[in-house]
Amino acid sequence: MQTVTLNNGVEMPILGFGVYQVGPDETQAAVSAALAAGYRSIDTAAAYGNEAAVGAAIAASGIARDELFITTKLWIQDAPAEANTARAFDDSLRKLDLDYVDLYLIHQPFGDYYGQWRAMEKINADGRARAIGVSNFPADRILDLILNNEVTPAVNQIETNPFHQRVADQEVLVAEGVQIESWGPFAEGRNGLFTNPLLSAIGEQHGKSVAQVVLRWMIQRNVVVIPKTVSPERMAQNLDVFDFTLTDDDMAQIATLDAGGSQFFDHKDPQMVRWLAPRRLEN
Repeated sequence: MQTVTLNNGVEMPILGFGVYQVGPDETQAAVSAALAAGYRSIDTAAAYGNEAAVGAAIAASGIARDELFITTKLWIQDAPAEANTARAFDDSLRKLDLDYVDLYLIHQPFGDYYGQWRAMEKINADGRARAIGVSNFPADRILDLILNNEVTPAVNQIETNPFHQRVADQEVLVAEGVQIESWGPFAEGRNGLFTNPLLSAIGEQHGKSVAQVVLRWMIQRNVVVIPKTVSPERMAQNLDVFDFTLTDDDMAQIATLDAGGSQFFDHKDPQMVRWLAPRRLEN
């Protein structure tokens, strides 16, 4: 598996498996199948409600812990965020049945995320999270976090797909030593992604599916990507993207698909902020 090296020297697989919107009753079987297929990076979150099922699959796999890269995420916390973050992290570790995670992310750029970050710096220093980062942070907000704290986030996990390519955001992140990671790489099939004529034509030239073209496009841009599927056949297909290379012309053609905006929602939209920022998890 190809890896990227994060800003603190930790190696992370460039292709992993995500479990967003996979129900707790399906997650253990899905993660078990993904691990059997060869995935070694698993991405979950407290807000997904399936950390315990991920942990059960890991425990049942028999795979050595140091061969795995496990990510989970901290949901929005109220002040005192440092104490609340410590409790939330301990709860995630308990559900995952792990002594540490490889990457711990602030899930949303809302609430007292400065207090959350200070707590995460301590968790990182203690070795219970090998790397820490953020998710859904726009460039201005992550830059402010970097300039006013000791530890630079290792990762920013943001929506990245052919219709929302995040080129300018990636340039800022690269300049600051932050690894971009994609969620929603297939845009959940919106805009007819899986039947898109351009992507389909490129796939035919290489004997690959549209999904494989999209994943290869991400990898060649040095974007970490975590596609989700509960189909073992698609899991295997999504892993089979290291035996071909998109040409410069292919990459240039895919660049023309960029619509310059989210396929889901904008974290800077006041209405979305009003809806999302006050939401809390029930413990």
